[in-house]
Amino acid sequence: MSLFEHIGELRKRFIYILIVLVAGLILGLIAVQPSYNYLMSLEPANGIALHAFSLWDGIGIYMKFAVAIALIPAIPFAVYQLWAFVKPALKKNEQRATLKYIPFALIMFLIGLAFAYFVVFPLAFTFTRHMTAKLHLEETFGMAQYFTFMFNIIIPIALLFELPLIIMFLTAIRILNPNRLRKMRRIAYFVLILIGTLVTPPDFISDMLVAVPLIVLYEISIYMAGIVYRKQLGAPRWESEYSALAEIP
Repeated sequence: MSLFEHIGELRKRFIYILIVLVAGLILGLIAVQPSYNYLMSLEPANGIALHAFSLWDGIGIYMKFAVAIALIPAIPFAVYQLWAFVKPALKKNEQRATLKYIPFALIMFLIGLAFAYFVVFPLAFTFTRHMTAKLHLEETFGMAQYFTFMFNIIIPIALLFELPLIIMFLTAIRILNPNRLRKMRRIAYFVLILIGTLVTPPDFISDMLVAVPLIVLYEISIYMAGIVYRKQLGAPRWESEYSALAEIP
């Protein structure tokens, strides 16, 4: 395929992803009410009164809920489209080996959501309330502010939980290898800590609660990439190629 044919194929895959995202958004609009009721029944939402400060607050939060729900089917489908895009360059055994990562895209996203909501978000929320009390301020919670604060924490973290899967996939299609990942460790740590500070409130505890798991995920990614890499080295056809690739700084 020529460069323009590759671009056309990528454009087609992107359109498919948008179609699924829109379909998921429609389903998300239906599922917003039970999802909202469920979250309002849990801590910390069940212990506070939420207020609407503008006419658009309810609509805005409704749409944010719908988008978050739409991501659940869209993410594994996007991974499938990525696999379909690179599939012609893979051998039959490589196609089967990389196809199995697709269901795990959904699993890792849901694990990330659970970790962010039940661990990081309550700690960040408690810290902000502590600072409010320390300054002797009266608390008035806006619905839009509360859920925007929540989504700004849980969605980025849930997406970052895809990191091991992405690295294993890129290793399986011979773009990355564990030796290169180890050499990039310092830069990766810096980037992950920076991400941790950007997606959480400006306090050290919340930053570390996100940055440390991300660093652990990176190390897990290296370990899992090593498993994929060793299997590829076991195939004589790739041995010389990977040995040369591993030496690239």
